[in-house]
Amino acid sequence: MNRVVVTGIGVISPVGNDIETFWKNLTAGVCGVDTIKRFDASRLAVNLDAEVKDFAPKKYIESMQEIRRLDLFSQYAMAAAKQAVDDSAIFESDVDKNKVGVYIGTGIGGITTTLGGAENLRTKGPERVSPFFVPMMIGNMAAGAVSIRYGAKGPTLPIMTACATSSHAIGEAYRAIQYGEADAIIAGGAEAAINELAMAGFVNCQALSLSERPEEGSIPFDARRNGFVMGEGAGILVLETLEHAQKRGAHIYAEVTGYGNTADAYHMTAPDPEADGAIRAIRKAAHEAGLEDVSKEKIYVNAHGTSTHLNDAMETKALKEVFGKDAYDLHVSSTKSMTGHMLGAAGAVEAIASILAMENSLIPPTINYKEADPECDLNYTPNQAVHAEVTHALSTSLGFGGHNACVAFQKG
Repeated sequence: MNRVVVTGIGVISPVGNDIETFWKNLTAGVCGVDTIKRFDASRLAVNLDAEVKDFAPKKYIESMQEIRRLDLFSQYAMAAAKQAVDDSAIFESDVDKNKVGVYIGTGIGGITTTLGGAENLRTKGPERVSPFFVPMMIGNMAAGAVSIRYGAKGPTLPIMTACATSSHAIGEAYRAIQYGEADAIIAGGAEAAINELAMAGFVNCQALSLSERPEEGSIPFDARRNGFVMGEGAGILVLETLEHAQKRGAHIYAEVTGYGNTADAYHMTAPDPEADGAIRAIRKAAHEAGLEDVSKEKIYVNAHGTSTHLNDAMETKALKEVFGKDAYDLHVSSTKSMTGHMLGAAGAVEAIASILAMENSLIPPTINYKEADPECDLNYTPNQAVHAEVTHALSTSLGFGGHNACVAFQKG
């Protein structure tokens, strides 16, 4: 089987729209959560979100015509993909484009386009619904647009597993390259669902934090946590075979060393309180990566850590079940304390954070942590980044529908 490495990364996020800014702000504990400014939220019970700031699509997409024909989630994906592809320089090599794939997913897809199209239908009639409504709305279009831009004709999949989407995209891309289905894959996820309709739905299923102060919104593992804060953006990685990366002299950020994909088969929105699915996903990734033989002080876990009571307690339980008493030696943090929950983009953005933590020997913090919860008693790197020579990382993602993903990385 092929060994698989990461040679390019790109990000659009609430704390930065390029890797340098993203990492600087993440390690400085900059909070991307603020009051909702994207739309008039006066009818909603929720006050906070984590919006992408100062996004300039023309920086990444040449044609205004193309920009107008892409939903915002696809624009985010195109932007992060350009960063990752440029960083990797994959297409400056002799790579066969028939063996380059695109695995870019989304949790919700073009819901802003859907909302606008429905309003046009209601107020102006069927003839005023855009002919681009369907291609802008459907969830596969980010993967399709990136494939078209780069002429990537290999295996292409728009994975959609809610909050686990982009971790599954990375994991499934890893498997495809491992088994020779592709030489390289542009993988990750994108989301742009900050609008009144989507947030009303999340409020009414009691998922979002109703806190009014940004510093009390996304507070993973804190006893005061009461729901997640909606985020948005995109994270994209370029994965390729180790052999091809070495042959062309590419910078290798990390090696992908393990992947777990399981289901709870328990509930539409609530995680299994026994953590069975999460335990199996983490254990599978950790075992494949050989973490049994690695000092746990050398391992960073970027936790799913949504700031909901059930998720954080369950995830803590899962880590303790997999690693036993050694779980207390792990470096754990939830970068959602800064980015909010980026839904289908979360896993890829958090994988990038995990890779950068290894490369820079620096663990990003869980910010605004004040009150310990007896159910959540691991080392969550509270409030301040910590220098640590970590050589391995696990990034976990747990989605509505009971989807669980865990991806393991080793320092490049």
